[in-house]
Amino acid sequence: MEQSHLSRPAHDRLQEELKHRSGPFRLEISERIERARELGDLKENADYDAAKNEQGLNEARVRQLEQMLRDVVIVDATDSDTVGPGTIATLLFDGDDEPQEYLIGSIEERSDTYEVLSTSSPLGEALVGKKVDDTASYETPKGATISVTVTAIRPAE
Repeated sequence: MEQSHLSRPAHDRLQEELKHRSGPFRLEISERIERARELGDLKENADYDAAKNEQGLNEARVRQLEQMLRDVVIVDATDSDTVGPGTIATLLFDGDDEPQEYLIGSIEERSDTYEVLSTSSPLGEALVGKKVDDTASYETPKGATISVTVTAIRPAE
């Protein structure tokens, strides 16, 4: 797994999620599994199957969070004049009249205001390190080349 770039609030939120999933939530699922076992035949026990499935999903998320938080870089883009993790880039795509804003960083930032653009996406890779008025080009999965101009950069809230 690659290194994650997270803002301090996203990092803190993920730490809390890990604490909850590896503590109280894990215990709650175990108790549901135990109660379902007491109902009898496990082959036809929907409660047991659902609880075991939820346990598997929870454990996968715990492993994902542990890995992400182990390799995390906390970004502070307050003084950044280049596009990178923790910045909001205003972009004007060739042929468009209206610029669009993107939060650059990990999908774990989960912004309700901005679409999150990963630095490992084709557009994200093309933009990292660009300054205002720079143009970047990237190739779409279908092979088209698209150009975009950076019109503004500011730190994420």
